[in-house]
Amino acid sequence: MSGSDAAVGVFDSGVGGLSVWRALRSALPRARLSYLADNAWAPYGERPAEALRERLLALVRDWREREPLNLLVLACNTATAVGIDALRAEHPDLPIVGIEPAIRPALAATRSGRVGVVATRATLMSARYQALRTACLANAPGDASVHERAADGLADAIERGDEAAVQALCRSHLETLLDEAPAIDTLVLGCTHYPLVLDFWRATRSGQMLTLIDPAEAVARRALSVWPGVAPSGVVSTGDPVWRCTGSPEALIRATRQWLGLAAEVQTLQS
Repeated sequence: MSGSDAAVGVFDSGVGGLSVWRALRSALPRARLSYLADNAWAPYGERPAEALRERLLALVRDWREREPLNLLVLACNTATAVGIDALRAEHPDLPIVGIEPAIRPALAATRSGRVGVVATRATLMSARYQALRTACLANAPGDASVHERAADGLADAIERGDEAAVQALCRSHLETLLDEAPAIDTLVLGCTHYPLVLDFWRATRSGQMLTLIDPAEAVARRALSVWPGVAPSGVVSTGDPVWRCTGSPEALIRATRQWLGLAAEVQTLQS
């Protein structure tokens, strides 16, 4: 492929990254987006960090052998938490944009000073998340607090398209979080799967108004700030998006139709 065929890679453990893909498509209309879902290993949030790190390194090596990337977006909080530093060290020539739970904007938005975070267990346990939490609270008012809930099972239910399970899990996880800290008025969606089911979050605890924080737009703005420096000159249109996954393609085909209104032709890679 020539330099003008280079793509913006969008990576997620499954279909959750489509929430970021949607924002990137709006922010970077000239970019050719190449999506890779490692659904053979999903859900990431309940796997050991070291195994995930090695998996990410191997997948990105293979990806770059298949096509040139001029930007990589890790549209996965867990992948960012456990692997972005190792990826940047191994690929110093490739700009890499990650995603992390939006604690800082949540603390700026809260009126009660109580912020909730729902994320995967691996994200919440990561050193990167703990450092982010500490730094954000250090610059917040003294009475501010952050309360976390590991939303076990939710990303997997979204992958399977099991709406009944998704609704039940959203309700269960949020009720537990609000029972712990009833004054929470701002909720950080700390996994890219979660914004795909905003209606379920809004319907939960309907008597309590919550501001939902989705970091997809912030990731797109960051990618846009990097894009002018890495985009092939003179590119007007770089072709149709590319869709790949490591497991069965059915979930990604269904999700792109449901969330993006696209009929995706998905290539299955050896996992």
